[in-house]
Amino acid sequence: MAAPAKNLVNLESVTKVHGTRTLLDGVSLGVAEGDRIGVVGRNGDGKTTLIRVLTALEEADAGRVVHSGGLRVDVLTQHDSLDPAATVRQEIIGDRADHEWAGDARIRDVLTGLFGGLDLPGFADGLDTVIGPLSGGERRRIALARLLIAEQDLLVLDEPTNHLDVEGIAWLAHHLGSRRSALVCVTHDRWFLDTVCTRIWDVQRGTVHGYDGGYSDYVFARAERERIAATEEAKRQNLVRKELAWLRRGAPARTSKPRFRVEAANALIADVPPPRDGAELMRFANARLGRTVFDLEHVTLRAGEKTLLTDLTWQLGPGDRVGLVGVNGAGKTSLLRALADAAGRQAAGGETGGAHGVVSGTIRVGRTVRLAYLSQEVAELNPTWRVLQAVERVRARVDLGGGREMTAGQLCERFGFGKEKQWTPVGDLSGGERRRLQILRLLMDEPNVLFLDEPTNDLDIETLTQLEDLLDGWPGSLVVISHDRYFVERTTDRVFALLGDARLRMLPRGLDEYLERRAAVRSAEDEQAKAAPAAERERPAASPAQLSREAQKEQQRIERQLDKLGEREARLHASMAEHATDFTRVAELDTELREVVERREELETRWLELAEGA
Repeated sequence: MAAPAKNLVNLESVTKVHGTRTLLDGVSLGVAEGDRIGVVGRNGDGKTTLIRVLTALEEADAGRVVHSGGLRVDVLTQHDSLDPAATVRQEIIGDRADHEWAGDARIRDVLTGLFGGLDLPGFADGLDTVIGPLSGGERRRIALARLLIAEQDLLVLDEPTNHLDVEGIAWLAHHLGSRRSALVCVTHDRWFLDTVCTRIWDVQRGTVHGYDGGYSDYVFARAERERIAATEEAKRQNLVRKELAWLRRGAPARTSKPRFRVEAANALIADVPPPRDGAELMRFANARLGRTVFDLEHVTLRAGEKTLLTDLTWQLGPGDRVGLVGVNGAGKTSLLRALADAAGRQAAGGETGGAHGVVSGTIRVGRTVRLAYLSQEVAELNPTWRVLQAVERVRARVDLGGGREMTAGQLCERFGFGKEKQWTPVGDLSGGERRRLQILRLLMDEPNVLFLDEPTNDLDIETLTQLEDLLDGWPGSLVVISHDRYFVERTTDRVFALLGDARLRMLPRGLDEYLERRAAVRSAEDEQAKAAPAAERERPAASPAQLSREAQKEQQRIERQLDKLGEREARLHASMAEHATDFTRVAELDTELREVVERREELETRWLELAEGA
């Protein structure tokens, strides 16, 4: 019989007060060997305070915090303590000799996973780069790398996925899963929570509720807990039920660790429709946008001397929901800026040609396009404005489509600005709250096209869920750039990728396919580096062959057919549910569905053949 896991940290009736707010109120909990705990909760409810008290970075006002004897604990805080005069080598490698650290598999894995290679490509002087001039994101990766190459009994990470791309997050999840040390992690990345964590702590108004399992299990268990307690009924029946439905319809991996009665959770979602009614939204989108949104023909896009996209022919149609992923510097944001610039020129009555970064080709913009663009930079607002005033300056009421309308105050409440908070000066808001306010103002302007560049930055899970719910019923075209896999999968229907070879590819299997392609590229590069003589390694890589125009056109035809098949498949599923008791009709629909699925798989295979043959 296995010995019980040793307790590493215990909190006993801990209370912590900041100003007039009680962030922890008589909290008792513990961390044992092997625990992988995710900490969730609204911004400002005390997540960071909890881990600072847990690790003795702050003292509790009341109660006890007990660490086991000789406990080795490392903490990644939101503000690093790196020496600006030191080099990356000094902070990460220390005084280890080159042959020593290069022979250490863990160090090699961390440097490759977080920086893309042992020589730190992207840093001017590699490992000898001085830290002082580096960006906040680069400094954070250095701080994280320093922790991950060390040995500890307990690793505590506050927002470790910030400033990491999809690949980096996937690598970190795999790395943490292979470590022996216990883990406590604050993050808003729900895919990461589901992949890494075996327990969830939900920090709410001074208390901490514990749940077994990852994020999916936590959502189910929380809904069951609220059902039993019969509390917050309206919220449970709306947002939580919709998210439950999404999770249950998702990949089996999301529900691979059930530790409670899922039958009760299933009862909650028995009559919940899909998150989006695609056919209805498409009808509204066509009414609001017409047939043309953005049409790109043979566009070449550059940033300075670097060519980001070559001879791109692509179309964003009414009602399209697109996720855009890719390696850093591949041109995701530049593409959105070029489209936004073309839309702005048309709105001003000018020509769309010569849009930002476009050196050849044409961008056609639909005449009815009303674009809202959420950039990574938080727009500066008058700090003396009140929150509600800042929203009402855009519009007092907003039409969400489908006969739904909201006042500025109602939408503020949906985004976590309660009646008291609506009178807070903008200058007193946190970074996350300003991000929420920026999204609010965009939605109040009633756009029919949305560009969202890293919209999940600084947003807590509850706010993300509210945003997803609003986007579910929003009739328009949507392009999302995000490293948050859950958000991309939840809000978009198709994923396109920029892999750094000046081409835009549709990925029928979404982000899983993106990670597979990136892994294949890295593996090929490693093999080439091993085989090539030193002189050849210094040569620049040859530019990739371009798709012929015929192949591009065929891919676009396939994409349009895939969209239609997807809509038809959704209608068949709905019809089967509607005629569930008519076995003859269900059999007929099932036969038709099998034909649709078979045709879709044939088209996806052909699409991949065209892409691989490029």
